[in-house]
Amino acid sequence: MHGNLLGPEPTRLPERAEPQAALERGDDPTAVARQWPDFSEAWAALAERALDAGEDVAAYAYARTGYHRGLDQLRRAGWKGAGPVPWSHRPNQGFLRALAALARAAEAIGDTEEHQRCAQFLADSDPDAPLSP
Repeated sequence: MHGNLLGPEPTRLPERAEPQAALERGDDPTAVARQWPDFSEAWAALAERALDAGEDVAAYAYARTGYHRGLDQLRRAGWKGAGPVPWSHRPNQGFLRALAALARAAEAIGDTEEHQRCAQFLADSDPDAPLSP
């Protein structure tokens, strides 16, 4: 009756069974992103792979795409620009991974302000969300 007195309710993205299953069975994230271009987890996987390969600028672009596609979905799910996005809810992990990859890629290219903003956004979304996979 009184709602959450501490702030907004956590936002939970809807399940995405098909693209999730494609990644879990080992499909290339490029193919998954091509088939489901709004699936943040595919973009996050591409960003993480690029970071691991030392391709910081490509990682930044992949991560930014996943981040923005995730923001669109969060807004459709009722997120108002603030509040928890729990890591424990599996469908949220793609967005949070993209955000973490964006923070790492920004740091790698020397964009300290963007790195700090993304790292803070990640911590505000869920302090348990890892900055690195």
